[in-house]
Amino acid sequence: MRYISRNLDIFQQITLDIIVYKAIKTYAKYHFAMFIRLANLDDAKDIAEHNVLLANESEKLDISFEKTLDGVKGVLSDPGKGFYLIAEEDDAIVGQLMITFEWSDWNNKTIWWLQSVYIREKYRVKGIFKNLVEEIRKMALEHNVDIIRLYVHNDNIKAIKTYKHMGMKKKPYAIYQLPLSL
Repeated sequence: MRYISRNLDIFQQITLDIIVYKAIKTYAKYHFAMFIRLANLDDAKDIAEHNVLLANESEKLDISFEKTLDGVKGVLSDPGKGFYLIAEEDDAIVGQLMITFEWSDWNNKTIWWLQSVYIREKYRVKGIFKNLVEEIRKMALEHNVDIIRLYVHNDNIKAIKTYKHMGMKKKPYAIYQLPLSL
């Protein structure tokens, strides 16, 4: 009888553990579902789609999806060019940013540039960009990087407010460009 009672207790504990696990998993799904990771080639299409949306939304540019996809694959295939960090929720990419590198001879260090920053519209103002940047900050410190920069279109007021809110400071630089092809 003790044997049966003991096994029943174990069965009840396992059942309770399963119920608690399911409850935690359900709670996490609705409250902690974001997952941040490095992008890979399987993510290229989604990232390129986001970049096309970004160009249109931030600069009113219509850019080629195919050319953008090739560019994204170029980064994902060559770590010397940079890397993408993505935020996923429910197995869908909801946010992204790209890091590219600049060597500073003045600082004798690499500067990381934030680029291709995009958060899907319905996921904005939920801390996704903040979490992506915090992960980048940790990675940068691990790689002896102490400057992270970005550039933003002057008319992208929402982004500028977000960057200021996160503690980023405007620097006294202007960007000039010399086109080399027609």
